[in-house]
Amino acid sequence: MKITMIAAAGENNALGRDNDLVWHLPDDFKRFKKITSHHHIIMGRKTLESFPKLLPHRKHIVITRQKDYHQDGVVVTHNLEEALQACKGQEEVFIIGGGEIYKQAMPIADKIELTRVHESFEADTFFPEINESKWQLAESTYHPKDDKHDYDFTYLTFFKSE
Repeated sequence: MKITMIAAAGENNALGRDNDLVWHLPDDFKRFKKITSHHHIIMGRKTLESFPKLLPHRKHIVITRQKDYHQDGVVVTHNLEEALQACKGQEEVFIIGGGEIYKQAMPIADKIELTRVHESFEADTFFPEINESKWQLAESTYHPKDDKHDYDFTYLTFFKSE
């Protein structure tokens, strides 16, 4: 099973503040939907609770320390290993946040799909540092800011180096 982390992070690795994103990039949302649809997505409880509703065409696996946590339509697990067990038989699964879950997944992930937002932001949640001796940049696509996007951003695809 391939483990892919997918995130959007500022130049300072900012992911968000107060359980919300600090930017609005419609093209990044479209890319996220295209890449993750019809797959299992693994996330922490706070990330799940930041959604207005469950994301369509995806199996939601949530990691929480709360033993009695329950939400309809969601597989509840209590650690990353359990979450991955819940994805058994899948060709590829996606880690979609938050900061702590990304940190735990970094050593076992095979691929990172990162949207680098070209600005630094005040945040309380951060993406882990990408160690360039362990990760190889395979693809980079730059998008300048425009009338729908307040910031320049670049889609980056990394694969773990052997």
